[in-house]
Amino acid sequence: MSTEAVPGPATVFPEPPQQQEMPLAIVRGQPVLEMPQDLYIPPDALEVILDAFEGPLDLLLYLIRRQNLDILDIPVAEITRQYMGYIELMRELKLELAAEYLVMAAILAEIKSRLLLPRPPTPEGGEEDPRAELVRRLQEYERFRQAAEDLDRLPRLDRDTTTVHAHVPDRHVIRIPPTVDLREMLLALRDVMLRAELYGHHTVARQALSVRNRMSDVLKTLEDREFHPFETLFSVEEGRLGIVVTFLAILELAREQLIDIVQTEPLAPIHVKSLAA
Repeated sequence: MSTEAVPGPATVFPEPPQQQEMPLAIVRGQPVLEMPQDLYIPPDALEVILDAFEGPLDLLLYLIRRQNLDILDIPVAEITRQYMGYIELMRELKLELAAEYLVMAAILAEIKSRLLLPRPPTPEGGEEDPRAELVRRLQEYERFRQAAEDLDRLPRLDRDTTTVHAHVPDRHVIRIPPTVDLREMLLALRDVMLRAELYGHHTVARQALSVRNRMSDVLKTLEDREFHPFETLFSVEEGRLGIVVTFLAILELAREQLIDIVQTEPLAPIHVKSLAA
């Protein structure tokens, strides 16, 4: 009995993800994958501004510190080679090269040549080091640059700090109460009159009521110089005549500026205060 292999379904492996090509640019939302053949870029179209070094001494000090060299024992040949490499780089980038960089290149070449030649002895018995003047200038420049950095780290007004001016209003605010409209007083008088009707009677009697006397009574009630509700100045037991006389007395006192009548807002309770000395 022979068995034959039955072919099964083929296994399909997913394709590995492929990284898309990065476009050179995006123009109007569409990626540009190839450099245009008719694109022309003039050689002077780009300008590079290099402000890394403030002068030839700054460049020399950077080259020395980058390699942890002793400033008192400068390897002039190696430093000169690196310095000239920087000069060539500036020329290739078509940067404007200051004349002082070329002067320093000449000084380095002179020092290098003097180191190769025999040096005459000094009166002290030793040989003069051609690098001494350059070392002195580098040390002096380093001191001034460090002093400038220390000064720049100090807090500076309008750069690190800002003077703040704040207007503080006067806290002793005097609030003047609003004036009372005569219509408001008449509405309050109407309420008093309505309550006075509850005590009405038919007894007819002559009552001698004087506005001046009632003015004195009102001032006596207000002699504590506190605000009193408007309604408390009336005696409803006196009826309409007494209320009218009291109201006239209050108006006369207000006209003579002997009392102060205030109301916080329309339809709010009215209060009266004495102003008499």
